[in-house]
Amino acid sequence: RQGTKIVLLSSVPQGMKYGRDYVNLVTDDLFQMGKHAADALAAATGGKGKIAYFFHDANHYVTNQRDQAFLRTITGNYPDIDLVAKSGIADPNRAQDVAAATLLRHPDLAGAYVMFAQPPGEGVLAALRAAGNTKMKLVTLDLNEPLALDMARGGQTFALIVDRAYDLGQAMARSAAYGLLSKRAPPFVIVPALTITRSNLVQGYRVSLHRSPPASVLKALGK
Repeated sequence: RQGTKIVLLSSVPQGMKYGRDYVNLVTDDLFQMGKHAADALAAATGGKGKIAYFFHDANHYVTNQRDQAFLRTITGNYPDIDLVAKSGIADPNRAQDVAAATLLRHPDLAGAYVMFAQPPGEGVLAALRAAGNTKMKLVTLDLNEPLALDMARGGQTFALIVDRAYDLGQAMARSAAYGLLSKRAPPFVIVPALTITRSNLVQGYRVSLHRSPPASVLKALGK
């Protein structure tokens, strides 16, 4: 109301109107992030076997969209994958407990999807280690040093699906400039998703964040 130009990231608050209350919305491709996660988990398991789905059990637009995209893709595109466990996580800090209970019921899982890396992805990996499970592969979202380190060491983290965070920031800066110049910006700017595995771990950090991986990850990769 005082003339400040607002650029939004990922979701629009209820009641806010494009062109009146905000310049535009910049977002990562939420559906593609979920789809990439499903494709990566299928690659990790050879397109078959039993998997678990750890989803965000909360009303949160970004995570809900990504989770649903994963679910739709894995069930629709991979008939030989058997989704035997759907476990909602309301409190991300309790992911290890939820995962431990799931592993007790399904010790023969080939893979699992986790809603995001920190802390739930770390919690699921901790549950795997506590159970002595060295076979199950893990796919989650967002860059995270402990999971990237596990990946670099050839552990159970198979893929991290990430947004191009630096590009998101650039797009928001350009959108803000449009607003300050009273130019009409496109209502939506979408930045593509990126799948990071061990083979492109260094490149993935540079594409997403425009910086190198942490020293611990580089050391584990022998770089």
